[in-house]
Amino acid sequence: MQSIAQYQEVISEHFNALQVKKTPNNLYEPISYILSLGGKRMRPVLTLMTAEIFDTNYKKALNAATAIEVFHNFSLIHDDIMDDAPLRRGKETVHEKWDINTGILSGDAMLILAYQYFENYEPAIFQKLAKLFSKTALEVCEGQQYDVDFETREDVTIPEYLKMIEFKTAVLVGAAMKMGAIVAETSEENANLIYDFGLNLGIAFQLQDDYLDAFGDPKTFGKQVGGDIIENKKTYLYLKAMEYSSAENREMISHLFSIQPSVNTDKVNSVKELFNVTGASNATQEAIELYTQKAFEKLSKLEICVDKKKLLRAFGESLMKRNV
Repeated sequence: MQSIAQYQEVISEHFNALQVKKTPNNLYEPISYILSLGGKRMRPVLTLMTAEIFDTNYKKALNAATAIEVFHNFSLIHDDIMDDAPLRRGKETVHEKWDINTGILSGDAMLILAYQYFENYEPAIFQKLAKLFSKTALEVCEGQQYDVDFETREDVTIPEYLKMIEFKTAVLVGAAMKMGAIVAETSEENANLIYDFGLNLGIAFQLQDDYLDAFGDPKTFGKQVGGDIIENKKTYLYLKAMEYSSAENREMISHLFSIQPSVNTDKVNSVKELFNVTGASNATQEAIELYTQKAFEKLSKLEICVDKKKLLRAFGESLMKRNV
């Protein structure tokens, strides 16, 4: 087993050496560009780590890990177009650096490229990887559509929101881990359990992202604290605050979330105070703990040695203790 930092180094070197430059240049240069922007690359790291959890050399999982990261970056290109985002990881987004049509087409090519990396596996493994990948890719699209739909809805429920973050974010974490298990040819039970471990951890991670967006330390969070509040995003915190509020507080929250997006310190502070007063901030922390524990319950059932369970638990705990 390697450390997380060592797997990240492996993935970084792998992507630095990856050749996707072909002609026409305007199709493939944006792909090389988005992949060069890096990031934590936790999903491919999880694929490599899971392969070794099940006693298989991580190198065998590199193609599956590449597919996961290429797909993830394809989704980022298209998300950035939909959000009209100017920056990604501090650099120009693909549609800003080139144009929208290039972003759409290069993104489409990345989705196809992702599938091609599975062709390096024997038929039985290829079939399982492709089946999981197709299911996951469709769920990610469904999650994105739910997210878009929720922007104009005033009646979003907690179960609907949890389903949205499960599909938009968590399924890809679960799939990344299950792909490592498939490559390692472990039992179906182990593969499903590691998927559920990753899925629940992914939900907890996204809920924590919601929480840190409002209450994170500006020095370490890495992006603007209160960004979701400024953009009037109906996060778990918002939904819980509306659920727990008195009529007066509910009206106040509705008013604050009707203010057009702009950097407004007074609005952010007022909303954060209401999140605390209503109990929404505590409820969100409890939900994070609930899904973390659900992940650990799945972990306890895995047929692997105690040391590897401890390693996975430590990884989960480190994610939940983050402040960035």
